[in-house]
Amino acid sequence: MAIKQDYYEVLGVPRDASNEAIRKAFRKLAFQFHPDRNKEPGAEAKFKEINAAYQVLSDPEKRSRYDRFGSADADGGFADFGFGGLGDIFESFFGAFGGPFGRTAQRAPQKGDSLQATLTLSFEEAVFGCRKEVDIQRIESCPSCRGVGSERGTAPEPCPDCRGAGQVRRVQQTIFGRYATTVVCSRCEGRGDVITNPCSQCRGRGRLKAKSQIKVDIPAGVDNGQQLRMDGEGSAGLNGGPPGDLYIAFSVKTHRFFQREGADILYELPINFAQAALGDELKVPSLDGDLKLKIPAGTGSGETFRFKGKGISRIDGRGKGDLLVKVDITTPQKLDKNQRRLFEELARVLPRTDPPQDS
Repeated sequence: MAIKQDYYEVLGVPRDASNEAIRKAFRKLAFQFHPDRNKEPGAEAKFKEINAAYQVLSDPEKRSRYDRFGSADADGGFADFGFGGLGDIFESFFGAFGGPFGRTAQRAPQKGDSLQATLTLSFEEAVFGCRKEVDIQRIESCPSCRGVGSERGTAPEPCPDCRGAGQVRRVQQTIFGRYATTVVCSRCEGRGDVITNPCSQCRGRGRLKAKSQIKVDIPAGVDNGQQLRMDGEGSAGLNGGPPGDLYIAFSVKTHRFFQREGADILYELPINFAQAALGDELKVPSLDGDLKLKIPAGTGSGETFRFKGKGISRIDGRGKGDLLVKVDITTPQKLDKNQRRLFEELARVLPRTDPPQDS
């Protein structure tokens, strides 16, 4: 069973304390333990105890019952005290400016939203670089009023409520005394001016949604999934803030016979048994045109030949990758009579390879 606390002890006053003494004690402790001001563990619980004690001891009838029976049937909650009003008082005193250190009433410049777009590139466009255009929708400064919000030829006027300050001073009488606070002007929302003749194009907002076509210079060597940031090509900022950025993500199409491995290019070269066994000299494709490849006699399937610097430019400028030519020895699916005769004759003269047998 929970032990009930002594309300006089909670407020730190004697049992014969006057109403004024109780009020002063509560005021002092409430300031000390209010959750908006005191962030220490247990401060909120302590504040509730103080509130519960004051609800009882500040009411003559409840205090009389408490003195006689040790209870006044008070639950210590916030509802009976009407704490919504007290909350507003503390919010005005501690929180009207966004915390104990305050915030500026004037609207601070805000950077515009950043945007994302995707560009599809051919293999060659990604490898060699190119210039493309991308269509986007973004928020731009109104071209008619140039972002001011007023019809051309007019200008915003000083706010009559705050006289251009963006803030108004509010005086409140609370149980803690008379307090003056400075809050953001609700009429001009902290701007300090009001638009009396709104722009007909943007309706006073100073910004509007527009379609734009952006030219994008794509560097050589970009790869699938990489993205390019274009500073200042996003949506327009607020209150004189800078525009956001535009991020271009690349989707690169596959090539009909090249495969990309970072800055290297892989090309699979099909050859037959005779070319692999006897050797051959062939032309292979590259990004710079055909190259001569000498295949030594006895080349095995999967063997890879490397052409240095014949790959893709590295996007960091550190040279180029290589062209890798991988040999793939193909097996004929159909043989004519003469080919079959030659293979049968070859099979008779070549040593037969059998799997090893268990002894």
